[in-house]
Amino acid sequence: MWSASVIQASPLEKTLHADAGSGVIFNLSGEVTIDNETLTEGVIMLPVKSKAGNVLFTSGAKLAGIRFHPAAGYSVMMQHYDKPTLLTPEQDHHSFYQIYSELRIKKDNKSRVKAIYQWAAHTLKAVNTIPDSLEQALKLIGQVETLAALSAQINMSQRQIERHFRLWLGITPKHYQRILRAKAAIDFLRTHSKANLAEVAFLFGYSDQAHMTREFHQIACVTPGRIKLS
Repeated sequence: MWSASVIQASPLEKTLHADAGSGVIFNLSGEVTIDNETLTEGVIMLPVKSKAGNVLFTSGAKLAGIRFHPAAGYSVMMQHYDKPTLLTPEQDHHSFYQIYSELRIKKDNKSRVKAIYQWAAHTLKAVNTIPDSLEQALKLIGQVETLAALSAQINMSQRQIERHFRLWLGITPKHYQRILRAKAAIDFLRTHSKANLAEVAFLFGYSDQAHMTREFHQIACVTPGRIKLS
């Protein structure tokens, strides 16, 4: 859960990294533009974040939200969204507009986050439990190189794994591995700023430095060189 206010005079732009998660934004004041989709005040349903993008907040914007871990959003909503979508009250089957109305009268970010936590604990329930086999796959997929190796570890066919990922995460296992690998490489560079980029690319299984650079740009909208300098 989170809450934010834009107090500067000019619009604020932020990069959204791919994390295979989804979420809900409560847009309490002003417009927000997410991946070129401009949305007004209300409850905004977010698609699974499979590639990097940008979000632009207008001056004076007030927002709060919920970020779901991979597969958790589908366990609650039982559907995926193709793009950021403004939910209508008629489409609201989870009382999102109930907490939205409460958040609009809260005075600060701390009280909004507290309100979301309390509301979610009593109202936001999983419609369907994430299968144990998928939980296992999510836990182990970053430790194996191939889907065949993952299949052998969790005693599930490759086709079943593919189906689970497409249904619950909206992406393929391979794409999820790409996200995990880029995140791991970025975390490594943040703590090893003097590392040779070609060697880092080899360490994390990229074919070469150029391949790593392309993946960083698609997943996190950043270059390896910029990570080293930050």
